[in-house]
Amino acid sequence: MRLLVHDSVSPVFAPALLVDYLTSEGVDATTDCHPTDADGVVAFAHDDALLDAPWVHAITAGYDDYPVEEYHEAGLTFTNSTGIHGTSVGESVVGHCLTFARRLHRYRDRQHDRQWEHEPYEAAFTLSGERACVVGLGTLGQGVAVRLDALGMDVVGVRRTPALVPGVSEVVTPDDLHDAVSDARFVVLTVPLTDETTGLVDAGVFATMREDAYLVNVARGEVVDQDALVTALESGAIAGAALDALDPEPLPAESPLWGFEEVLITPHCAALTNDYHEAVGDLVVTNARRIGRGADPVNRVV
Repeated sequence: MRLLVHDSVSPVFAPALLVDYLTSEGVDATTDCHPTDADGVVAFAHDDALLDAPWVHAITAGYDDYPVEEYHEAGLTFTNSTGIHGTSVGESVVGHCLTFARRLHRYRDRQHDRQWEHEPYEAAFTLSGERACVVGLGTLGQGVAVRLDALGMDVVGVRRTPALVPGVSEVVTPDDLHDAVSDARFVVLTVPLTDETTGLVDAGVFATMREDAYLVNVARGEVVDQDALVTALESGAIAGAALDALDPEPLPAESPLWGFEEVLITPHCAALTNDYHEAVGDLVVTNARRIGRGADPVNRVV
């Protein structure tokens, strides 16, 4: 089986790393052929040339930027990389929560000005005993939940099917979202972008959240009504936000979100780690072997 590693956009890692890893695992991989000349394509993003491929694998878990219906109509197999980001994104969320609680961002800001100054006595707190609401309990949300639980937080979750998962004390359906966020110090978004989740976190949600609560978005920017978020921050309806996913990306320089002391902005990098290409490669190798023997691939979307 020959695979094309297709870097149609600026990649999150060098395509050559993935080619070398796949080659070391016995897969014939290249960056230099047309999709029609390969048995499958590992894609960093969609472009229309992929419609001629028999199999496309997205390096990301989210696939809202891929024309799934067109793939289905074209008769190609489409798989994604869900399941590999729980550790990296979970640790990123822990980092955001600890930063706010221990006021690390404010000390880092002062370091640039060489200021030796404490935060106000009432500002710092510990995560232990605080409640976190994780909205979305797929593999990503579960990776977040178990790590927050390990820090002594009371973790509640929101998902369509209210079944308990490790690290979560209570699960409710999206119909009870307002109740779920109303007593949470941190509201963490890990849902995929769908018609149902677009604009899910709106002015009504912010009005329900505690004034000392923080929003953490490691999902997609469109899940949050950003105008409502700015209003909530300006009015003090919530304490702050950590935003790894924004709309649009990159965030324009004129966005007011850059100016808030209690907002952490990262460039959609919560999942990135120096062995990302290996995790993707392991999935691709597994699916290449399964497809090669006529079995259904894992993480099949269509």
